[in-house]
Amino acid sequence: MSTLEFNQALVDLELNLRSFAMNFTRNKADAQDLIQETMLKALSYKKQYTPQTNFKAWVFTIMRNTFINQYRRKVKSRTIFDSSKELDQFSNIQGLKETPVDYISTKDIQAKIAVLEETYKTPFEMHFNGYKYQEIGDELNIPIGTVKSRIFIARKKLMSELEDYSHSN
Repeated sequence: MSTLEFNQALVDLELNLRSFAMNFTRNKADAQDLIQETMLKALSYKKQYTPQTNFKAWVFTIMRNTFINQYRRKVKSRTIFDSSKELDQFSNIQGLKETPVDYISTKDIQAKIAVLEETYKTPFEMHFNGYKYQEIGDELNIPIGTVKSRIFIARKKLMSELEDYSHSN
């Protein structure tokens, strides 16, 4: 498939993509963003497409995966710490009835994150913003084991710095 044919096939799918995106987002602006992201990825990964296969299915799969990844990032960005036995879970969602204590707590936590060594802070913030370990490793050009280790160490440092906010289960 030539570049011209590929681009034309992609443009021809726009109406179908719009309706598919609306099923996911239920919002015109978000649907349009999803369509643009999908088309950008399709163009970026054009060499990955196998000619003589179902082009529409390939593009729709890109859209579905893009939506799922964006959704996971949004959900993950609402939590600073993963829940487990030794780690408390702090919510990053500010409620409608935020108290002064909540405001001070949030500021205190953000201040402690800001003073982390860059080696630990960058992977931690990326993980906090929803990036997967592999994506962080690729971006920072470090092995995935190093990424996990640095995030773990950042959590430990934050937990020791923020002992006033811990509670026993």
